[in-house]
Amino acid sequence: MKAQPLLPAALKRRRGPRVAVLALVLCSLLVPFAFLFDRAPSGYVTTEERHRQEVVLPSLDHVEKRGSPGAISGRRQDAPEKKIPRGSAGAIHQHVPEKRISKGSEGVIHQHKQIDSHSTSGGAKPKVLPAPKVEPSKAVAESTRETREISKDIQGRQKGAKADEVEKAKACQLEFGSYCLWSIEHKEVMKDSIVKRLKDQLFVARSYYPSIAKLQGHEALTQEMKQNIQEHERVLSVSTVNADLPSFINKRMEQMERTIARSKSCTVDCKNVDRKLRQILDMTEDEAHFHMKQSAFLYNLGAQTLQKSHHCLNMRLTLEYFKSSSLDSDDSLSGKFNSPKYMHYVILSKNVLAASVVINSTVSSCKEPDNLAFHILTDAQNFYAMKHWFARNSYKNAVIHVINYEAIILEKLPKYNIQQLYLPEEFRVLIRSIKQPTENTRMEYLSLFSHSHFLIPEIFKYLNKVVLLDDDVVVQRDLSFLWNIDMGDKVNGAVKFCGLKLGQMRNVLGKAAYDPKSCAWMSGVNLINLDKWREHNVTENYLLLMKKFKFKDERSLRAAAFPLSLLSFQHLIYPLDEKLTLAGLGYDYGIDEEVARRASSLHYNGNMKPWLELGIPDYKKYWKRFLVRGDRFMDECNVNP
Repeated sequence: MKAQPLLPAALKRRRGPRVAVLALVLCSLLVPFAFLFDRAPSGYVTTEERHRQEVVLPSLDHVEKRGSPGAISGRRQDAPEKKIPRGSAGAIHQHVPEKRISKGSEGVIHQHKQIDSHSTSGGAKPKVLPAPKVEPSKAVAESTRETREISKDIQGRQKGAKADEVEKAKACQLEFGSYCLWSIEHKEVMKDSIVKRLKDQLFVARSYYPSIAKLQGHEALTQEMKQNIQEHERVLSVSTVNADLPSFINKRMEQMERTIARSKSCTVDCKNVDRKLRQILDMTEDEAHFHMKQSAFLYNLGAQTLQKSHHCLNMRLTLEYFKSSSLDSDDSLSGKFNSPKYMHYVILSKNVLAASVVINSTVSSCKEPDNLAFHILTDAQNFYAMKHWFARNSYKNAVIHVINYEAIILEKLPKYNIQQLYLPEEFRVLIRSIKQPTENTRMEYLSLFSHSHFLIPEIFKYLNKVVLLDDDVVVQRDLSFLWNIDMGDKVNGAVKFCGLKLGQMRNVLGKAAYDPKSCAWMSGVNLINLDKWREHNVTENYLLLMKKFKFKDERSLRAAAFPLSLLSFQHLIYPLDEKLTLAGLGYDYGIDEEVARRASSLHYNGNMKPWLELGIPDYKKYWKRFLVRGDRFMDECNVNP
């Protein structure tokens, strides 16, 4: 009776091995399936998810080429390579354990049962369980289906990587404009491979250190890793290139490599390592964005600031003007300035060299330069420098009239509250497709008339037709044919820009009446019929429209030139031939050299003007060709032509 309570325990001891045997049998059945279905590494997402992230910008092809990823492979390090048949999409490599796939047909699994050593004694052959019956057609179909799914996933990863690069470029242009194009063209490839390797080691070590520090029994490894991290940080704080590195750096790198290898061999929580990697990545991206903002600010500052050498030239010319024995006078040429027999060009500029290039290129391209008269509207600060420069330099027989815009407004046109000279305004426009707004997006720089342009008919009361030239234009062909164009009842002859229509700018144009199908237009080279301007009361309509807009500061006042210019000349634009002006040389790196050479005129609209160091080198040669050389003041001020 006392032995009966021991019976359940004995039964339990007998049932224990049975359960273990059953568990081993189940594992032997499930493990092959696990190897079969675990062929793709973690990180793949469904094709549908990748397609949601796909973004394509056709206008940024050069960005895509620079950022296009290489082929993505799902290879595991410990598995042999097995190529997928050509029927699957893409050149993708699939890897599976060699012993678990039969050579006869893909997907057929061989099960192996451990044979008892006693049954093999005496030359008896071990018994092998037969392979489960699986129809080859179904196995091949299943394998092909899985192959196609993996192929689609990998293609989705490739497209997703491209989309990420393009999305970054688009976001950069949304925030920083043409700076992104400039930074891509001037991106420096890191040649100091040792410094880069040190940074990579430091990145990996920092991600593993928190997880290793939590493990018990690895205090020595934790201390070693901490010391290596500190030494790497100390070296990188004083070394930016390979030449700055100490002589013992190779030993430090080998020590760090061994430490990282030991850390990887430890059993750590992958989620913690992944979380730390993401934290470091986020910090690095934030730091990169901060430096990008600083760089973009300096880029814009350089684009808007007059260079020191040009400022020196203006000061020397101004001083020389007042030192000269007889001040320059235009009284002898006043009759030519008002004569309708001449072809009159009007230029608004504060830059001596820019205005000089415009005039020199126009005169050099004209067959009859004796009939040309140029009127330069400038501010009081640059008036005397401009006046002395064009008195010192001759441009064949063309006559040049320098006008102090601020003085003439105060003396003769005091009723107009536009006493400051405004140069042609440039606006960065991001154009999206209505049907596919996330896919088709491009950036353009649109040049339009400023507030000062609307007073030109009042300043030149005795003229009936003029050609307005921006000071960032280079003329390469004779423009005399413009005076033979009959514009009918139109006022402004301009190159239309139908990539942007008024209907797309509802938030900018406000509640004013306009034709939504009307195209935008660009300044640069504009033929103006001053008689029709006065007849249509364009200036008065402009002033009425101006009262409808609220101006908080100088910036909002200048921004108002965008809607005011487009609305004031609505239905009054005469479309000129698109070949007359090639625009974009101040921001677009993709202009063909042959197209630029054959264009009648070149417009450097954008931030990268040809007289700046930021200017696009390939396009500077067209501007430098018409720059005056050998001037004494240019040499003294170190103006590099």
